[in-house]
Amino acid sequence: MIVSVENLTHRYGSRTALSQVSFAVCEGEIFGLLGPNGGGKSTLFRILATMMEPSAGAVRVAGFDLERQPAEVRKRIGVVFQSQSLDRKLTVEENLRAQGHLYGLAGAALARRIDRVTRRLGLADRRRDLVETLSGGLRRRVEIAKGLLHDPPVLLMDEPSTGLDPAARRELWQYIRELRDSQGITVLLTTHMLDEADRCDRLLLLHEGRTVAEGSPAELKARVGGDVVMLEVGDLEVMRERLEARLGVRATAVNGALRVEIGNGHRFITEVVEAFPGAIQSVALHKPTLEDVFLDETGALIG
Repeated sequence: MIVSVENLTHRYGSRTALSQVSFAVCEGEIFGLLGPNGGGKSTLFRILATMMEPSAGAVRVAGFDLERQPAEVRKRIGVVFQSQSLDRKLTVEENLRAQGHLYGLAGAALARRIDRVTRRLGLADRRRDLVETLSGGLRRRVEIAKGLLHDPPVLLMDEPSTGLDPAARRELWQYIRELRDSQGITVLLTTHMLDEADRCDRLLLLHEGRTVAEGSPAELKARVGGDVVMLEVGDLEVMRERLEARLGVRATAVNGALRVEIGNGHRFITEVVEAFPGAIQSVALHKPTLEDVFLDETGALIG
């Protein structure tokens, strides 16, 4: 395992932000930390990026202990922050050169690194462009290029799609997958976006600083039984009791509607509409999503 986290705990005074979180990331894997804002993702990211020490627990990156060998860990991680860290008044190449100097790179060696990362990320023809003239998607690629300049095996990304339009997000994920497939780079990212989490190889779901579940998106969704049916009705509590009494179905109130997990959802819809004529205002059916998994495990929504 290239990243190993064991019983990680962190407290801010009397508040516990992380409580005994454990997981491991395989080499060449895209691993996501999914959860709502305030769930502990940012604290965990800062610890992994060596920006703070945990209150308890252990982290190892590429065999090096984060607390005892932070300098060795920093050599082996690239970090892409949620907020932009580029100098808008400098060119792409000038930003990369400044980043290289922070890692002690200079001269021909630095020039070769800049050539390599700009080609890898499709930035070779934009090297002399001012950052302020670039689109949001291109700026994100420059951020990734900065993170990869010193050839780390692990890339940490905090909410990588923040501020990007759908087209730029698709393009960004194309490059993330290429980095994994062609370079073997391990990507560990935080996100609260369900479509982004669905693109990861494996996920850790976090809520209130605790581990909710871990597995591939498909494995996690398989935890939800059957289909998910959402019913809009007049009186939620009355209809919930009627559903249980007449059809033996348990429903929960979510965002002003009743949510039912059931096999063969399309058949259930016919049954419930016929059983309660005029009482059902609208019906929606969908296959389980990561939101459904999170709701099942925590009783809360990610968004």
